[in-house]
Amino acid sequence: MTIPRPPGEVLRQARHKDSRDKRARVLHTLDQLLAHGDRVTLTAVAKAAGVSTWLVHALGVREHIEAARTQPDRTAARGGESLPPGSAMSRRTDLEVLRTDNQRLRGQVSELKEALQRQLGRQLGQVQATDLTDRIRELTAQNQELHSQLIQRQHEKRERERRLAETNDDLVAARASLRRVIRIENS
Repeated sequence: MTIPRPPGEVLRQARHKDSRDKRARVLHTLDQLLAHGDRVTLTAVAKAAGVSTWLVHALGVREHIEAARTQPDRTAARGGESLPPGSAMSRRTDLEVLRTDNQRLRGQVSELKEALQRQLGRQLGQVQATDLTDRIRELTAQNQELHSQLIQRQHEKRERERRLAETNDDLVAARASLRRVIRIENS
């Protein structure tokens, strides 16, 4: 006699079986793509296996696809003839040499940028120093001219104040004499 299983358990087991089948189909499709020498990408594997791209990104599947992508290509990009076994190793070596050269060149570019920035900074500093020196000379000459004008205006002011004082004295004297004349005329 069999014990009836709850519906949730039946559904869970069906989903696990479906998941295992899809994962097996992805791995089988991956093997076929590699055997035919096709380009292996996550999207290409998902499309060829008839599964969602989410599944090919899932743990346990993506690792297989990534490993297949990093696996050395045994056929030439053109013509489809097989390459000798040593060529994959030589390509890896060439790639590593190119990466090392690339890092070295990036370092040199960085050093050259810094040197150029320092040189431009010095040149800018020299240009500014020259401009500032010229501007200081202009301002000093302008200051001296304004100072001499100030001294001249101060002399003119003192002269006008002296003349004003004389004129005031003359006016006071004229008023006093006018008063005397008016008194004499009135008496």
